Amino acid sequence: MVEMKEKQLPLRISTGVAGLDEILSGGLIPNRSYLVRGGPGTGKTTLGLHFLEAGMRKDEKGLIISFNLGEKELRELMKGFNPDLQNFSVLDLSPNSRFFSEVESYEIFAPSEVERGPITKTIIERIEAEKPKRIAIDSISQLRYLASTSAQFHKQIRSFLYFLIEKGTTVLFTSEVSSTNPDDDMQFISDGIISLSNSPEGLRTLSPLKYLGSGFLSGLHNLKLSAVGMEVFPRLVPQNHARPFTLEALSSGVPALDEMLCGGLERGTITLISGPSGTGKTTLGMNFMKEAARRGERSVIFSFEEDPELIFHRADSINIPARVMVEKGTLSIQRIEPLQYTPGEFAYMVRKEVEEKNARIIMIDSTAGYRVSLQGEDPVSHLHAVCKYLQNMGVATILINEKEHLTGSFRITELGISYMADNIIFLDYIERYKGSIIELKKAVGILKKRMSGFDSSLHELEIGPNGIRISETLRNLKFIIAGLPSWQEPE
Repeated sequence: MVEMKEKQLPLRISTGVAGLDEILSGGLIPNRSYLVRGGPGTGKTTLGLHFLEAGMRKDEKGLIISFNLGEKELRELMKGFNPDLQNFSVLDLSPNSRFFSEVESYEIFAPSEVERGPITKTIIERIEAEKPKRIAIDSISQLRYLASTSAQFHKQIRSFLYFLIEKGTTVLFTSEVSSTNPDDDMQFISDGIISLSNSPEGLRTLSPLKYLGSGFLSGLHNLKLSAVGMEVFPRLVPQNHARPFTLEALSSGVPALDEMLCGGLERGTITLISGPSGTGKTTLGMNFMKEAARRGERSVIFSFEEDPELIFHRADSINIPARVMVEKGTLSIQRIEPLQYTPGEFAYMVRKEVEEKNARIIMIDSTAGYRVSLQGEDPVSHLHAVCKYLQNMGVATILINEKEHLTGSFRITELGISYMADNIIFLDYIERYKGSIIELKKAVGILKKRMSGFDSSLHELEIGPNGIRISETLRNLKFIIAGLPSWQEPE
């Protein structure tokens, strides 16, 4: 037999943005040219500076050829997100005040193929003198206005990029995009294309459109621009992530509840805890985390509705040592402020907890909060991707779902997400009639458990200073599915 050799992947260099490197299967292939296209304010210049920054970290010389911003502005921008790295070279070709007062031709190339124009000469002299390994050009669109014809521009830019590549550089060049100024010609001559965009709602996205000689993670990826530069959050594809785990049951620490669940909740399963406000959904979920802490495992609550202090206060009152768990690192409570995160950014936060900090239980509190708090459309598909990722990684996932109605037809969730749950625990209020006395009680039941059998009867639930107590099976109940559960005790 002929021995098959493992295919060697091309060497990669970092873009300077970790999330983008992941999208591009490790980064850029060196000695090629890459087009970064987008409208004003989408982050093209920032990405170019990150690209140079990554080279400087490896002692590679970097040069930015700027036709837009002046050198002072570029250095201020870089200083904002990395004050320690200022040793990059700037060839400032942006128009200055003299451009308007001097009657001179501002051309990139002279008409003659033999005689180089002043800008061309300046570029060549700087490159030959400094021998940079990375070059960012911002923006190459400005050169289009200086060429006599589109055909001449295309020919000259292609020759220009070839010259840079032959000098052993990797080139990142930007292009301003609009309906009146397409850049199709630039797309044809580049080895890779990264498109940046802003939605009318302010949602920033990045999309790789072309990468010769390499695969990449296609689709729209959320990005964020801030004082520290650019962050990119790769689109979560659950099937690209998995690790082996043992399908074992996790105890809640409440014997009666474990008995109802035939041992507990299994690793790698998705559990939906649904019920009206105040029935104890979060408390029930935190009991599984309390037991995980006893095993030395880490749990995380992503809270879309309550501040951590409120959660601590409630936990203290029901004998769950949440503060101690946080101090020991077995629990993290992260408040997700409304409209501050995109679905991609939230998914990246979840991934960091699982892959870097080995979180074993994740609770999302609540699904309604997730829907209204994250920017973007189609929250159910994003939540589905996060849950399936956690399932593949062997993490027990708990989704807290608040029913909007106390009465009416029985429903598990208004979001239509019950299909993705392996387990469904529902809590509800019941009216207890004893003679002329009417009391409002809480009840808990199991509606679904995919990995084992379960107790299908309804039990009274009490939450007090000593934690959760679950009674024997409730009898003489009426109208449960109708959404009006009542309990008539025999007289």
